[in-house]
Amino acid sequence: MMDVNPLIDKILAEYGESKDQLINIMQAIQKEYRYLPKEALEAVSKRLDISEAKIYGVATFYENFSLEAKGKYVIKICDGTACHVRKSIPIYDAICKELGLSASKKTSDDMMFTLETVSCLGACGLAPVITVNDHVYPKMEPKTAVELIHKIREEDANAS
Repeated sequence: MMDVNPLIDKILAEYGESKDQLINIMQAIQKEYRYLPKEALEAVSKRLDISEAKIYGVATFYENFSLEAKGKYVIKICDGTACHVRKSIPIYDAICKELGLSASKKTSDDMMFTLETVSCLGACGLAPVITVNDHVYPKMEPKTAVELIHKIREEDANAS
């Protein structure tokens, strides 16, 4: 079981222990862990005197919150109309194959990458589009998507 208390103490020192700050507190937790660990939500529940059910309700209502661990790099593939017509699915398939992912397995074993599809990234003129941690990559193809993964792995290894 992870000890989240030092982080919760730090976040609550910044935001205060007001119930009105719940979303800001949850965002700070997710920024640190890249998801909302159960232990952190339990600690917030106790400290703010808010039921766990209410906290989970907030966590599941807002699409940007995740209850599952995500990789260091979150890849979002647009499958809106413009991207779909311009063949976003073969890009998705190539990334799945490269990272050993499937419809039920969204994060690579090494916790480096999480793959998600989204309805629209708002860059239809650049279709097909993917983002990696919110950086936009336009006019992608399966081959260039796989090359991008290799580049990110290499840069990440060199940064360590």
